[in-house]
Amino acid sequence: MTPSTDRIHQLLDAGVRDRAYPGAVWAHGNAAGTLASGAVGLLDPRRPEAVMGPDTIFDVASLTKILAVWSAIGALWTDDLLPLDEPLGGLWPEVDGHPLSRVTARNLLTHTAGVPLRAQLKHLYGTDPATIRTGVLHEALHRPPGQAVEYTDRAALILGYLAEHLSGQALDQIAQTRAWGPLGMTGTRFGPLPTDLAARSAPTELDRGTGTHLKGTVHDFSARLLGGVCGISGVFSVLDDLAVFLRYLLDPATVPHRPGFGPEWIEESLRVHTGSIEPVRGLFWHPAPGADPAERTWVHYGFTGTGMLLSPKLGTWAVLLTNKVYFTRDREPLTSIRNSFCELAFS
Repeated sequence: MTPSTDRIHQLLDAGVRDRAYPGAVWAHGNAAGTLASGAVGLLDPRRPEAVMGPDTIFDVASLTKILAVWSAIGALWTDDLLPLDEPLGGLWPEVDGHPLSRVTARNLLTHTAGVPLRAQLKHLYGTDPATIRTGVLHEALHRPPGQAVEYTDRAALILGYLAEHLSGQALDQIAQTRAWGPLGMTGTRFGPLPTDLAARSAPTELDRGTGTHLKGTVHDFSARLLGGVCGISGVFSVLDDLAVFLRYLLDPATVPHRPGFGPEWIEESLRVHTGSIEPVRGLFWHPAPGADPAERTWVHYGFTGTGMLLSPKLGTWAVLLTNKVYFTRDREPLTSIRNSFCELAFS
């Protein structure tokens, strides 16, 4: 082990002892492959014989926004089917004449669209997917586009709907045909998972209705309401697939079959698009806290306790996967662990 690898193990072991999460798997590497990886803790605290491992399947939560939505939008942009700065009303009859018609895809990708921040779909629109779609796409803005960076799940939900409209395919089909399939990501899919795969998945939050922890079914309630496939959440994946994905972002020559998006989309996304507005954003990616602007590390995190990190300047990537919501929805102590992991992985 290198000194940093040893310290990563110590950091993540401490997180298990402190009940930040039942277990974790991690890796870091470069365009050529994985330099170091490991696993700590249990798959499920109720089953001490089941330990975390590299083949553990995780509900990656908001990493769905990168793996599915960002990839799909990138493929459409690459095909010249989606100009980022054209108001959506001119591209999408379903929103023409409604407040969302003034918003651009770039606004949504940078969380500057001014769409409502609340995303509790059931409480706002009921339980019918068609009614939810109409409500989300016709809702009033709460501020003019471009004024502020405000993270909201609605941005990814709307972009997922837009990708389906422009492509004529469901979001899971677009992701599979334009990203996961070409990259060889055979362990990545939308849920719910079949029984054999669910057995290998890390359980997440306690479902009050059944009295059991969700396992192989997406944690996010809105995603479950929409059948498990939407832009907000719903993807399940494994460590090796995320490593392949990040390796491609560093060097597209690392894979034999190019996905629908290429180097131009990656370069476009991994730069600041919000000018002087704080916090700065790329296209769905954001800088790690405290990152040196000259060697910017870009990250995306998932609520269940997952994360992907990428440093084009250093030519390195990292993945940290946990199921922290098994114990708590609180941000801490995982936020501190993530920040320390980032520092160690890129040191």
